[in-house]
Amino acid sequence: MTSRALSRIARRIDFAAWRQPRALLWATAGVVTLGFLIGLEITARHYGLPGPIVNQAQEVVFAPKSGPLLYAGMALTMVVLTWRQRFIALGAAIGIDAVFLLVRWMVDAKPAFGNGALWVILGCAVIAITRRTGGERLLLLKGVGLGLLLVAGHKTGDTWLLITSKTRPMVLDQYVATADHALGNPSWLAGQVVEASGPVGSHVLHLVYSQLPLAAALVALYQLRKVAVERRFPEHHLVRTFLVIGLLGPAIYMIFPVVGPVFAYGDGAFDTGGGHWALANLWPDTPPPINPHAMPYDEITPRNCMPSLHTAWATTIFIHSRKGTRAVRYAGTFWLVATLSATLGFGYHYGADLIAGVVFALTIEAMMRSFNRGWDRSGILLVAYGTVVFAVLLVSYRYLSMEMAGHPWVFGPLLILALASVVYGYVQTTKSWEPQVAPARQPELQPQPELV
Repeated sequence: MTSRALSRIARRIDFAAWRQPRALLWATAGVVTLGFLIGLEITARHYGLPGPIVNQAQEVVFAPKSGPLLYAGMALTMVVLTWRQRFIALGAAIGIDAVFLLVRWMVDAKPAFGNGALWVILGCAVIAITRRTGGERLLLLKGVGLGLLLVAGHKTGDTWLLITSKTRPMVLDQYVATADHALGNPSWLAGQVVEASGPVGSHVLHLVYSQLPLAAALVALYQLRKVAVERRFPEHHLVRTFLVIGLLGPAIYMIFPVVGPVFAYGDGAFDTGGGHWALANLWPDTPPPINPHAMPYDEITPRNCMPSLHTAWATTIFIHSRKGTRAVRYAGTFWLVATLSATLGFGYHYGADLIAGVVFALTIEAMMRSFNRGWDRSGILLVAYGTVVFAVLLVSYRYLSMEMAGHPWVFGPLLILALASVVYGYVQTTKSWEPQVAPARQPELQPQPELV
């Protein structure tokens, strides 16, 4: 009895020792996130525009910019609810949106939906604080935070893009376009293919490209489908990596500002080019010249190409869909291929952006998984290697672009090899992290008694 009591006390002490640093970590993360949002709000106000906090608050009443995104956030919140509570929440959201649509119709305003979803998320937060206690309160608040973070991440990205356009008057597109000669100018080739595919192919790719957060929410819902039953979140899921990519990626935009082929080199096929700011009207018919210089650009177009975060997010969706059903795996593969096709085919990115985006995504994913499972030698080496490769790519695009264009049969394979090495390292390292299942023991054959 004494040894059993001492064992229980030891377990309680261990749990308390684990819980306190964990709580401090979450509290610190919350304070840092709040300070970051306030800083972005102040910066946006400096340029005369509302920041992420005000944008989010306005959508409680005013027309949301993205209704599907708000409903995706609500769906993430509902993973902690029972099926009965989910039907009630969905019905409430639809009912509130119906009222808003009726009012907008009466005042002849532009129809929009999504307010109801935001109201339901905020309502869940109120219920958690006023009607729940203990673990149930914490679980519901985590669900609310997950839904709001998905939406806030999108708003934060919009503010980041505004900052890049205002603070980076010079862009480095000519350097990346020159380096892209080593890859055969894939954006120019893909642009011609999309142009030849007609309006159907263009519409499908636009839909895939614009609804990437919705795809992420669907895969995350699959990963979090057991939360309501198990009453806890899994240790690692898609939303965590998705948000970190969106948080860190724009910082690279500030270091390496690029607007993209369709803006830097004009566009005669889709009428979405950069106007008089474009170097020439070359995309997608004429390959760009080999003469890299920094070039001025307007204060409106975001410098959001290097790395391609759409590629990074689509790569993350692909990774997290691998353990799903066959339908989920097929969907993750389709979204990755379609996103890569859209980023190149619409002239939003260079091939060099996509390589950097994949390396960036795998490095962030490795970092998040290592943080969750505990840092060891394999995790540290993988993250360090991905970081070094990513930095070498950026330096090469900026300072070796002429050599890359002059020797494409050397630098093209080297770029693909660098990408493949990070992919291989990630696959092999994460495979070793998976729990090993011991093979089932075969029953031993027993000697049969001889018949007399």
